[in-house]
Amino acid sequence: MTAEHLRLEATREKKTPWKKWGPYLSERQWGTVREDYSTNGDAWNFFTHDHARSRAYRWGEDGLAGISDDQQQLCFALALWNGNDAILKERLFGLTNGEGNHGEDVKEYYFYLDSTPTHSYMKYLYKYPQAAFPYANLVDTNRGRSRDELEYELLDTGVFQDNRYFDVFVEYAKAGPEDILVRITAANRGPDAADLHLLPTLWFRNDWSAWIAESNRAATKPSLKQLKAAAGTRAVAAAHPVLGEFTLCCEGDVPLLFTENETNHERLFPGQTNESPYAKDGINDCVVQGNLYAVNPAQQGTKVAAHYQINVGAGQTEVIRLRLSSSPPGQSATTFGKAFDAVFADRLREADEFYKSVTPPSVSADAANVMRQALAGMLWSKQFFFFDGDNWLDEHHSNPLHTGYRSSRNSEWFHLLNKDIISMPDKWEYPWYAAWDLAFHTLPLAIVDPDFAKEQMALMLKGVYLHPNGQIPAYEWNFSDVNPPVHAWATLFLHRTEQALGGDTDVDFLKATFNKLVMNFTWWVNQKDRFGKNVFEGGFLGLDNIGVFDRSAPLPTGGRLEQADGTAWMALFAQNMLELAIELAAHDPTYEDMAVKFAEHFYYIARAMNRPGDDGMWDEEDGFYYDLLRLPDGTATRLKVRSMVGLLPLCAATVTEPWQRELAPRVTAELQARLQRMPELRDSMHPMGPGHLGVAERGLFALVNPERLRRVLSKMLDESEFLSPYGIRSISKFHQQHPYVFHVHGQEYRVDYLPAESNTGMFGGNSNWRGPIWMPVNAMIIRALLNFYLYYGDSFKIECPTGSGTMMNLFQVSKEISDRLTRIFLRDEQGRRPVYGGMERFQSDPHWCDQLLFHEYFHGDNGAGLGASHQTGWTGLVAKLIQLYGHLDAKRALEGGKLSAFRKEGGERRDA
Repeated sequence: MTAEHLRLEATREKKTPWKKWGPYLSERQWGTVREDYSTNGDAWNFFTHDHARSRAYRWGEDGLAGISDDQQQLCFALALWNGNDAILKERLFGLTNGEGNHGEDVKEYYFYLDSTPTHSYMKYLYKYPQAAFPYANLVDTNRGRSRDELEYELLDTGVFQDNRYFDVFVEYAKAGPEDILVRITAANRGPDAADLHLLPTLWFRNDWSAWIAESNRAATKPSLKQLKAAAGTRAVAAAHPVLGEFTLCCEGDVPLLFTENETNHERLFPGQTNESPYAKDGINDCVVQGNLYAVNPAQQGTKVAAHYQINVGAGQTEVIRLRLSSSPPGQSATTFGKAFDAVFADRLREADEFYKSVTPPSVSADAANVMRQALAGMLWSKQFFFFDGDNWLDEHHSNPLHTGYRSSRNSEWFHLLNKDIISMPDKWEYPWYAAWDLAFHTLPLAIVDPDFAKEQMALMLKGVYLHPNGQIPAYEWNFSDVNPPVHAWATLFLHRTEQALGGDTDVDFLKATFNKLVMNFTWWVNQKDRFGKNVFEGGFLGLDNIGVFDRSAPLPTGGRLEQADGTAWMALFAQNMLELAIELAAHDPTYEDMAVKFAEHFYYIARAMNRPGDDGMWDEEDGFYYDLLRLPDGTATRLKVRSMVGLLPLCAATVTEPWQRELAPRVTAELQARLQRMPELRDSMHPMGPGHLGVAERGLFALVNPERLRRVLSKMLDESEFLSPYGIRSISKFHQQHPYVFHVHGQEYRVDYLPAESNTGMFGGNSNWRGPIWMPVNAMIIRALLNFYLYYGDSFKIECPTGSGTMMNLFQVSKEISDRLTRIFLRDEQGRRPVYGGMERFQSDPHWCDQLLFHEYFHGDNGAGLGASHQTGWTGLVAKLIQLYGHLDAKRALEGGKLSAFRKEGGERRDA
């Protein structure tokens, strides 16, 4: 076991709270729904970036390279000033949804370079221009561009010309769970010496002001005060009634600037009075404007910054050191002496050992770097998320439990009480949890921290998240939106991972999760199969603008959509619940009836999805699945968009091993009897049961039969349709020359192949499912192909790419897709990374080319990163792909069966 594994073990056993402190600050708290108290729900414009420096947040905090305790009571982050900006750089800047020509977008360059799962070591890089930051230029130029034009980026402004910028590295190393060492390194990449102000800042989240509801208001206000410290240092005492006492020690005789983390009402709301003479923006006003009266001369408050002023020579670096600890300040030699640097050296070495232990030895150095930075991004994207639905709705006069109720956003979610560390999709663009994203996050997270991955899955099913009716909350903009039901699949994945690591079944976790998932499945059946026909709706289902219509809005034709993707997701959900029930039945036979129930659900869904004739989702002529538009008069027409919607039926495929049938023989017998009595069910899906077993006596639950599998795959693997050099496109390239057009009441609705950004404002215009490559659905396709391979082995081969003459088995096809996805991030023969497209600085500058960004989605033709630039969330799946195919080959997969994907070479276990 590595030192980091031992720390994880100590945390698991609740011996040592190694995860109490971590990167739990948001990178954008302004512009969020939680902070929106407008009457019209305009979150972006109610609490703006300009307000953020002066206005205390209600529900969370943000900062650069920040950390906090796990309840975000005490926060630490870095602020910067180059002497030219009009404001301190305390938080990341970006465009609001209305300012960007493709929606909201962060306009900064920052990178999550490293992190261990206990955050015993972390490293972050921020690139800070030496010239004035071009705030207005970015807003005005992007606002003036059309949706058909490229975004105007920070590099385009010329602010990095002649390399006149600082690379600011922020590193953390834990000497103990509450003894955190901080090292900040500023490197001047420019040709001339330049001044830089570094302001490491410590503050308390405001939970004491009178405007906070009594149910969430602290009885005692915390405090920060200057302490007497050893020569050559400065120290601050932090006292919090719940968290306890901490000390921040700063190396050097550096001024300490104190103020309060309270709103400057007088600046923002003329006529209102401040709570204190010293407001949240006091440090900004002191440093930038020279207003010494803006900070407290008594050297106390709830926010403090150490003000380092340095001049960094051309090509030179400067380092400052700090220490945040629950221990009182020691002597300078012990606080910042050789032991300080030794801790950093030890933690970095231990991080290297940890990542070596989880990275297959067959993986190249470049791929290992991609994998490590992807996982670092996942770990840096943890955030404390605080939302009290009952309180928030009260404050909006929208709580249905109280009089004076008026309906508003999320008014039916008054039961929510979220106060947890959650893996975010992107802490700037999406600083709120998204339910189906989170399920995908757990796969790469399980590589480094299976316990945290399990906690994330369990969170969404707790009573303070899951709606009493069984719906899982989607995301804060609309908790009632519907996301694909992937949580049972992720639960099963985590269960298999834990089995491979420890060999034991966590029956309590499985039971608790399964029982809540039954509620969620029932919600789907009751709410999204409105006529009981086993075909499902669901709206956009995470695929935003993929349809010819907005699938979450009333249809211009009237009627409803019978959705191929929604129905396929429910078929997979039923398969996953069947597997979970079988696992539980081995420990408790009462779950056998549930296994039968979910198998029958799958049979009925398969029959409905594969219904023959002109009003079915399967198009025999095209060999593809489509959404079905059911008109008010009962007639139906297929919406013939060749998209991911029609590929997802492949994903409802689950191989069954002989040992699974042995766990519940009564279930197997009962299901075989059901199919004998109702042969029309058996005929509508992949052959199964006696006489239809595959390699090693494996069975297969699948929506598509062998012929349909071959026909759909021939399109998916066609490079002129779905198969890109960088993965599977979300819409077929066929629509580039053959757009799908639908006319309703004289209005044209149209779907074109758009490999890059969206050309419409549908769903905010900041995502595009009409051509780009998306990692999560590619991962689902790879999973399905592996399941098919375990059943067929080498008996099923297909041309890949279509028309190439190269025949592959389905393991080889899965690996080919995985290789194309990972190719997005790897250096090609010319040393260029496709993810960075035509951005020459990222391709050739040694200070940029190995700092990786994991975008939300990728150009369908050239692999360039698009959308949110730090959505390591589900794009972090690339780490799982690198790991999986680094240790798994076709022979091993076929011999080991479905558990082979979860075991490393040699079968290492947690207790080894």
